[in-house]
Amino acid sequence: MLDSKFSNLCATIRSYGPTLVAYSGGVDSVFLAFVAHSALSGSSLAVVADSPSLPRREFQDALGVAVSFGFPVRVVDTAEFSNQEYTSNPLNRCYFCKHELFTKLIPIARHLRLSSIAYGENASDFGEFRPGSLAAEEFCIRAPLKEAGLTKSEIRSLSARFGLPTTEKPQMACLSSRVPHGEAVTVIKLRMVEAAEYALRDLGFLDVRVRHHELPVLSDLSPDSKSALLSNLTISAARPAVARVEVGVAELPRLLEASTAARITKELENIGYTRVTLDPQGYRRGGANDLAPKPVV
Repeated sequence: MLDSKFSNLCATIRSYGPTLVAYSGGVDSVFLAFVAHSALSGSSLAVVADSPSLPRREFQDALGVAVSFGFPVRVVDTAEFSNQEYTSNPLNRCYFCKHELFTKLIPIARHLRLSSIAYGENASDFGEFRPGSLAAEEFCIRAPLKEAGLTKSEIRSLSARFGLPTTEKPQMACLSSRVPHGEAVTVIKLRMVEAAEYALRDLGFLDVRVRHHELPVLSDLSPDSKSALLSNLTISAARPAVARVEVGVAELPRLLEASTAARITKELENIGYTRVTLDPQGYRRGGANDLAPKPVV
């Protein structure tokens, strides 16, 4: 069955003709870029969209994989952070991100006479709320992994077959997903999240999310609440925020060790977080919108 799906994928990609692949360095896009390069005998181009929502290590790793496996890659800067519809962080934030991405990819494809653009949505994504898919439909972007019926686990199996380094790579949504919907997405917040997640990864944690939750500022509070906040927080020039740390369920025992928890707390406070909480439920998709901190009263 898997071999049949893979053959179907290759045939589907060949039917596109020369193709531009939207490339992020994640499991799906690395596999897609690798297969497209092979199936099209080099008539493909992987394009990385660079923006503050892409961690620097992810960016460098994406470029490194392309070099190691010999498929061409290009970098394009995207400007979703200049769009208030994106930075206001609505439920359909991803639509505006993908709209900006595809707006930048289409001129590149036309200039290079690439007849199709493809991205890494797969069959496991079917039925989920994915606003970015709407943008893909509007721009006629192809999703060959989904068209071939390949699930995430099957993509990992095939990636292992070809020796791709992303085989066991944890799922990695963009940094903006760490901010609850309705709270503004800013470059400063994402840099704090990025630094915090690096700190945990450098301690050996693999499946990591640091959720960024703003605390209320004095102007948002009643007089009684202001007094309580001042007695518990050190107010700085930046808006105070809680870091809520999630790691994979299997990694929870180590996270909750007293010495490890203390070290993480200290490092994240040095980054600028007013408070640090360790989530005993572990990592879960969409966790930024669970258990958002309530105003101090």
